[in-house]
Amino acid sequence: MSLNTRLLFALLGLPLVVYAIMAVFLVIQNGAQTHIMKKERLENAVELLTPSLSEAMADADAQQLKNLARQLLSLNGLRTVAVFNEQGSRVLLLGQSTPAPLSAPVNQQLIIDDEMWRLRIPLTTVNASDLTVLGWLDVEMDIRALTLERYKLIASLSLGGMLLGLLLFLIAFAISRYVTRHIEEANQALYRLSRDDYQLRLAPSGAAELYQLYTHVNTLAEHFQQSQRDMQTQIEQATSELQESMKTIEEQNIKLDLAHRSALRANAVKSEFLANMSHEIRTPLNGIIGFCRLLGRSSMDTRQQEWLKHVHRASDNLLMLVNDVLDFSKLEANRLTLEEADIDIVALVDEVMGLHAPEAQRKQLHLVAMVYDDVPTPLCGDPLRIHQVLNNLISNALKFTHQGEVIVRVMLDNYEGQHVVLSISVSDTGIGLSDIHQQALFNAFTQAEPSHSRQFGGTGLGLTICRQLIERMGGEISVESELGTGTTFSFTLPMLAHKAIERPPEISLNNPSIRLYEEHLPTRHMLEHLLQRWQAKPMSLDAPEQEQLLILALQHNDFSPERQIHWQTVIDQTPCPVLILANSNSFDLPPMRLTHGGETLYKPFSREQLATSLHQLLLPTPVPSKPAGHASLPPTESAILKLLIVDDNASNRELLKSILESPTIHITAVDSGHHALAFARNNNVDMVLMDIRMPGLDGVQTTRALRRLSRTWARCPIVAVTAHALSSEREKWLAEGLDDVLIKPIDEAQLHQLLRRFLGHTHRLADFTAPASSPSSAKMATKPRYANTAPATLPAVDLELGAHLAGGKEGLAREQLTRLIDSLEESEQQMRRAYAQQNLATLLDWVHGLNGASRYCGAPELALLVETLETRLRTSGLDHVKQLLEDLYRAMARLRTHRTLLLKH
Repeated sequence: MSLNTRLLFALLGLPLVVYAIMAVFLVIQNGAQTHIMKKERLENAVELLTPSLSEAMADADAQQLKNLARQLLSLNGLRTVAVFNEQGSRVLLLGQSTPAPLSAPVNQQLIIDDEMWRLRIPLTTVNASDLTVLGWLDVEMDIRALTLERYKLIASLSLGGMLLGLLLFLIAFAISRYVTRHIEEANQALYRLSRDDYQLRLAPSGAAELYQLYTHVNTLAEHFQQSQRDMQTQIEQATSELQESMKTIEEQNIKLDLAHRSALRANAVKSEFLANMSHEIRTPLNGIIGFCRLLGRSSMDTRQQEWLKHVHRASDNLLMLVNDVLDFSKLEANRLTLEEADIDIVALVDEVMGLHAPEAQRKQLHLVAMVYDDVPTPLCGDPLRIHQVLNNLISNALKFTHQGEVIVRVMLDNYEGQHVVLSISVSDTGIGLSDIHQQALFNAFTQAEPSHSRQFGGTGLGLTICRQLIERMGGEISVESELGTGTTFSFTLPMLAHKAIERPPEISLNNPSIRLYEEHLPTRHMLEHLLQRWQAKPMSLDAPEQEQLLILALQHNDFSPERQIHWQTVIDQTPCPVLILANSNSFDLPPMRLTHGGETLYKPFSREQLATSLHQLLLPTPVPSKPAGHASLPPTESAILKLLIVDDNASNRELLKSILESPTIHITAVDSGHHALAFARNNNVDMVLMDIRMPGLDGVQTTRALRRLSRTWARCPIVAVTAHALSSEREKWLAEGLDDVLIKPIDEAQLHQLLRRFLGHTHRLADFTAPASSPSSAKMATKPRYANTAPATLPAVDLELGAHLAGGKEGLAREQLTRLIDSLEESEQQMRRAYAQQNLATLLDWVHGLNGASRYCGAPELALLVETLETRLRTSGLDHVKQLLEDLYRAMARLRTHRTLLLKH
């Protein structure tokens, strides 16, 4: 509220309020006094005339009565005078209205209304000692005149209040203008000071208070003016110092920019070095692993086999470390891409569990997988990365658990529309983690204890890679652990469910009674649930009912001599087949005699293996008898797999066809992308093995064209087959529509996994037996190549190696080697011409073709040199390859000298 308003209220409002209160009091008092006076006059006048009226009534003198009534009516304000006799009849009526009849009053009665007063007095006479009522007098008085007079008084007082208010307003306005004018001047001066106008000065005048105010404003203006001068001086000084600092900062920025560029160059060199070293390290490692497998097939004594296992295990561990470092480098460089493919979670989890079976069996741990029934299938995601995360978590759980169990649980966390969120956990009963160690567990190169890297191995990158992979896939990972009790790693996994349906039962049994013995409670619950899901009736070992199958889950100590006798007796006394679930491997267990038939499964077993065993034991398929002398019938058309091989190298086509062709697989081989398209327009196949580098249409272009032909070809698995692939090239090919990459020479185990993964019919692959592989090697899907041995120490020809690469067919190996030798002269001429013209693309094409041709031949020296040359060309171009070319030409010349020897044999 402004000062003017306050002054107006103080000078104008307070007197007016006092005046209003006094006026109200006056109106009220005047009205009350007037009423009292009016009442007294009326009562006095009536009382004076009442005796005379009573005498006139008694004498029945009507004229006298009328004269007295007229005298009373002349009183100011009376409106009506009426006289009633004792019977209530009106004797006399004078006035303007007729009063309503009422009962006779006993005493004087005054009736008060808003507009009228009515006074009633009995008329009596005294005879001797008796009081005789002759009638009564009824008088009405109009009091509206009193109300009018009150209104006049109020109007007069209001007019006086208005005049008083106007006078007070003029006085208050004059006083407020006098007071506020000086304040406004001071306010305007302060405003100009706030706008940096320090030249204004006020002239002190008026009252003492205003004089002090003006003096203080002037003093403030002078102070601000002096402060401005001081600030300007400081600004000029600071500007000078800042200019000098800016020059120094510019010099530092130039140095930092140079350092940043140097760091970028160093990082690029590091990345290139890491890529080159990854190839250079993995090449000899894969060669060592491959030769270890070959050496394992030869005859060796027990100690040599043990030494070979140590070498193989060490190589796998080293390869795992290298791959961890490479994956971490890709994640840090944001160069890791995720693919989308249909996934069967049960099959994927069972596959990972199978890889870790040897370690769990060796430590006698319970390794159990539980995929809940509400998890739909198939789901869309990156199977390789999910496989990698699960593999790492299970590997860690087994590594740090010495007794007890490792349990994998896959549960449905959320299912909305086409989006599914899975909750996956890996729990163990291992050494556990403290709270401090849990906080730093997902940091790179970190392990719970410094001694763990020496005791358990590893780089400390596994959990970091898992965390980053899970976050890339849209999930979160967490850990719950207690020191000495165990650890549970849990993570969420968002996935797409475009074609997902409820998982159907793997098998449907006819409600058989199955006696189950399993001491491990989680495994027992899982088995009971699966048996009930498959429409079987599980019972305990001591149940009285008759069973149709006995399932015995035996631990390693159950195969001790004493326990084995006990269980053998149980098996002999059981009049039905027996399914043994052994928590060990087949090499460590003594044989058990299954008297009434049965089978042995080794934990951890897959759900498919258990269903297959139950089907064979409870629902055996009768084998139709064949007449003597009749050969077995060929497989039907629907049971034959159709494969298409696209490769411009005739030797490669023939070799792949020879390796793959069988009664259950039909092979079609074409030599170019155009021929593949011509074949595909009229035919369909189950799978395509596609060479990448071909004249005309290359493998990627052919794949794009095939995908556009029809829906069938859009879904057909197409696998790239090439002799050389950098990680960036592999990711590019997968993005272009290829389903996987197979590196020459083809590894039977990888080929078996590809056929099983894409075609899904195990019974059709009886001719392919995948050799046992360690978890780490299977995990990373390594590509066998030649060891990084010096060329001088490698033979030019190794027919035994060639026979192995040709699927055990020595004749085919000789034929392939002869074809290679015959093509060497043209290859050398073309490579010399391309290098002389510095044509990298042409030189790379011929080197790649020679690399692919040498992969299936027993020419280790040539294979090593051409592999190294292609790697060098892809990473460094034409720099520093002249010496390698010369070494390659000499190796080609040495190989040509063996042609005559090959023809003789």
